[in-house]
Formats: sequence, structure tokens, C-alpha cells
Amino acid sequence: IFIAPNFSIGAVLMMKLSTEVAPYLPDVEIIELHHNNKLDAPSGTAIMTADKIEAARKAAGAKTAPDKTHESLDAPRCLCRRDPYPQRPPAGLRRTSASLIWGYGELLTIRHDSMDRKSFMPGVVLAVKKVSSRPGLTFGLENYL
Repeated sequence: IFIAPNFSIGAVLMMKLSTEVAPYLPDVEIIELHHNNKLDAPSGTAIMTADKIEAARKAAGAKTAPDKTHESLDAPRCLCRRDPYPQRPPAGLRRTSASLIWGYGELLTIRHDSMDRKSFMPGVVLAVKKVSSRPGLTFGLENYL
């Protein structure tokens, strides 16, 4: 059995890279930009990214930078924004997910853009080819990369 919140290889790599660097920088924010008809906000991908980042930070004993201007950021913030340009042409940006990871005086942005549903097909093909190689339940395309 295989379950994947996202079949985009680029989105899965964005989550993986975000998880790997988050313990080294003190603040994290996840931003999504979607078309106006997106029903789930924040998306499962954003929630999973936040959960993975939070787990990686806790495992590493990472602490959030002290900042008295806003509440504690021990857990990643997850923002979802509706696309301000819903009538973009088909080749236009349809979905953006980005992890913004702040250090002291620096910002690392890990961004994934999906312009077409075709972006999910390589991940679907990969999953179909690999699903029989693992017994039981596999959750997440990253396990097949």
C-alpha cells in the first residue's frame, strides 16, 4: 500500500531540503500561493512540511531566535495565500510552495512552483514502479527517491 500527500518530485525535494536545513537557522515560515478554487488551505503538503521541519528541529534541539515583537515560533508558521491573479494563462504559475528559513541577518528560500498537473506524473510513474518492492504501508514519495 502506498499513500502520498504529494506526487510532485520537486515538492517532495523542497520538503526534504527544508527539513535538512531548518535545524541550523532559527526561524521558519512556509508560504503557499494557490489559485482561488483550491479547497484545502493550508494544503496537506504545507502541513506535512511544517510537521517534518518541527520534528527535525526538535530532534536537533534547535531553538528559535528570541524576538519580543511576535509570539514564539517554536513550530513553523504555515501561511496560505490565494492567487491574486486567478485568470493567468495556462502556462502561468498555478501553485507555489516555499519554505523561508531565517538566520541572523540571512534568509534561505527553498521554493517549488508547479505550473501544470503534468508535474505530478513523474512521481506517479515512480510510485507505480516501486510500490510492489516494499511490503506493507509506505507513506510519502520521498521513500521511493
